Amino acid sequence: MAAAEPLYSRIHQSWKSTPLETTLHQQLKDLYSPRGSQQEVRLGRYRIDVVHRGRLIEIQHSGLGAIRDKVRILLDDHDVDVVKPLVEKKMLVRLDARQGQTVSQRWSPARGDRLGVFQELLHFANVFPHPRLRLITPLIQIEELRYPGHGRRRRWRKNDFVVQDQRITRIGESFEYRLATDLGELLPPELPEEFDTAQLSGALGVQPWQARQIAWVLKKTGATTEVGKRGNRFVYRLVKPDVGKPDRKKSRHRKRIAT
Repeated sequence: MAAAEPLYSRIHQSWKSTPLETTLHQQLKDLYSPRGSQQEVRLGRYRIDVVHRGRLIEIQHSGLGAIRDKVRILLDDHDVDVVKPLVEKKMLVRLDARQGQTVSQRWSPARGDRLGVFQELLHFANVFPHPRLRLITPLIQIEELRYPGHGRRRRWRKNDFVVQDQRITRIGESFEYRLATDLGELLPPELPEEFDTAQLSGALGVQPWQARQIAWVLKKTGATTEVGKRGNRFVYRLVKPDVGKPDRKKSRHRKRIAT
């Protein structure tokens, strides 16, 4: 991967994208296109975002469930990287019309973090993990341009809007997952060796329903095993990485680009 400054320049040089593709998507394609790679390559019935030395790189800003079947088929014959950005903060920029002038801007109250990978894996857990798959989740801040309108909505609301474009304004750390046990690194060290969802909720500072989703993903991917019940709650234990496997913390790609 190139040094931080050239990557930052490439991100901002790609501000003008085609109408059919958000600036955000093009920025990520440029960021994850090593020297000598190709973009928008036709492979059978699929179009691949980036191909580098036989490895396929798919950029997916929307939910991973949308490319679940595509990735599963591609993994039969190819190594695949799936890049799923997780939005930490979003600046909402309101325009007076499409391609119009800025009326206002404010930060969205919604916040994201690296735990968002569990939400994505709810609909991708039957694909991940896979020996030929690498899941990459960069943390980003974005700017979203909106203008008044209803788009294709059947029901109209007073404050409806249409998203004109999205672009990255900042890239933080990027995390890489290959094994189910990599997901265990997201859990805090103070969590007991055997835990239920109530303990998981408290340790992570998330709502009980979120803890139940996280517990389901950990079990479904093979990161944990059920070891019993405590009242009406299942008790889980993390699966330890195989001896001799590379240390995922050391191989995890982390990069911060300052604006």
